[in-house]
Amino acid sequence: MIGSRAMVLAAGLGTRMRPLTLDRPKPLIEVAGRSLLDRGVDVLQRAGVTHMVVNKHYLPDQIQAWAGSRDDLDITVQDETGQLLDTGGGVARALPQLGDEPFFVLNSDSFWVDGPIPALRRLAGLWDDGQMDCLLLLSGKARSIGFDGPGDFEMNAEGQLSRRSGATAPLVYAGAYMVHPRLFANAPDGAFSMNLLWNQAIANQRLYGMEHDNWWLHVGTPAAIGEAENRLAALGAA
Repeated sequence: MIGSRAMVLAAGLGTRMRPLTLDRPKPLIEVAGRSLLDRGVDVLQRAGVTHMVVNKHYLPDQIQAWAGSRDDLDITVQDETGQLLDTGGGVARALPQLGDEPFFVLNSDSFWVDGPIPALRRLAGLWDDGQMDCLLLLSGKARSIGFDGPGDFEMNAEGQLSRRSGATAPLVYAGAYMVHPRLFANAPDGAFSMNLLWNQAIANQRLYGMEHDNWWLHVGTPAAIGEAENRLAALGAA
């Protein structure tokens, strides 16, 4: 079933979040009393995901213990303690667990406030297998908290994406996407960035995007925790 499985990226070192990550993995940092990892898998669960793969590398025992605490979910923990596989290599290794249909991939260093229709349900509803290999969730910079970069993508009227062509771009990758396993057909072995496959999809006119209709909160540094909590409080969101 399309969108019933997901990969959650939780193996990073979290160096920008130090000193908070000296004794815990970044995905277990809490914002408003709930860990980033719990927030991520909660939205996947609400979107109908029935099985998740979560990778571990840094302080892996804590990620394993967290997975054991979520007895409401079917979670496979992928051990990457021997080698960091980056954003693409980790997903590629998990493919046997993710089936033959499009699946979700989620970063564990950001989250969002859903609009009237949950963002992941919107992604699944927009998926067009005949045109897409990958569909990214994007945020307009004006609705992004904790992000101060120049922007990542430009999008045409049909939703096709291209890389930033000038000094700035209006849309930011918001840490979630839907992808078909076929995009990994020629992926390299070992560690690689998902940007490699996104560039391939752009060249084939098969990378698409969807702009989020509410706030996206990027929690990359200790200071960003307070910014995210303040925004949640202002919105009356948990």
